[in-house]
Amino acid sequence: MNFPPPNFDKEVAVNAILNNDCNQYSHPKGSLHLRKVLANTYSPLMNRTLDPETEILISAGVVEELYSVFAGFLDENDEVIVFEPFSKNYPEHITMNGGKPIYITLHPQGDRSKTISSADWKFNINELRSKITKKSKMIILNNPHYPTGKVFSIEELIEIGKIAREFNLLIISEEVFDRLCYKPHIHEYIASHSELWERTITLGSCKTFGVTGWRVGWLIGPQNLISPVLAAHTRIVFCVNSPLQEAIAISLEKADKQNYYENNCQLYEERREKFMKVLSDIGLPFTIPQSSYYILANSSKIRIPLNYQYPPEIQFQTKDYKFCYWMTKEIGVVAIPVSEFYSEENKWLGQEYVRFAFCKTDDILDQAAISLQKLKNYIVD
Repeated sequence: MNFPPPNFDKEVAVNAILNNDCNQYSHPKGSLHLRKVLANTYSPLMNRTLDPETEILISAGVVEELYSVFAGFLDENDEVIVFEPFSKNYPEHITMNGGKPIYITLHPQGDRSKTISSADWKFNINELRSKITKKSKMIILNNPHYPTGKVFSIEELIEIGKIAREFNLLIISEEVFDRLCYKPHIHEYIASHSELWERTITLGSCKTFGVTGWRVGWLIGPQNLISPVLAAHTRIVFCVNSPLQEAIAISLEKADKQNYYENNCQLYEERREKFMKVLSDIGLPFTIPQSSYYILANSSKIRIPLNYQYPPEIQFQTKDYKFCYWMTKEIGVVAIPVSEFYSEENKWLGQEYVRFAFCKTDDILDQAAISLQKLKNYIVD
């Protein structure tokens, strides 16, 4: 992404580095200031008073959070329920810690040759139930979902929660886009349900402020779940960089006062609308994201010339992979093949889609809009 973070974010980061007290090791749990601010921020969202000493842990971003969770909880051959499409980190982190990913697929409903909502990507509760075994340990929930932009409904969260309670499963809920939902959609924290708090760890990150390179995140959950993660975290990274923890703490304090979340959503919604208009003008159906800054476009109408020459390493890749290579070379716009977010056995389910990111400045989006017009020459209805 090249869409810049807010100025106050950068200013407080500079000031934190200039503060000598912020340039030494922080506590492995994270800076107390940041933990207290997070407790104040998330307590009303979680419908409970959070304890910054025992129920919040600061991490080096979501990738480290996930690895520490799996290292803290998984035994050999434990099974982890994963909704697909999924973040690429999930399967690798699970298997590196001795676990086995078990996949539940979100299927787009309705006519896929037309534009749909990310809400139309749904899972089958009976399929979820059928995948539970004696080895099942946890469910990984990504809400709002990457890469579809789906915001799980309250009804869907309740169904997932019922399964977790019935089979005594942990819920690991990655919620990094919790503050980027487009009206009228509202994000619901699964941990805010009192009967699910005791079995849920919520993962968040500084992606809220568009500073993905800072690598600061947080985990929220009951003490008995945070403690094993802290044990792993301490041995993996020991602690998170101190000045940027202070910067995030102050940014969180400023965010509400400056109406940051609503203004940020509006800025991204304008970019979403601009990019959706581009796809509509070309004639490509797509998934309207309820959250995040990604759009899945259906590329099945595009016909690449049959004699197009691919390099040897591309020739045997999936259809969407080849399409992304061709589009990069011939159209000048980069996208990600969505089959990469599926398990090997289900890659075919993603081959119609490619993922665009609209977290760009206006000049980049305008350049992309011009280049993408060339796709009209390759559309076959």
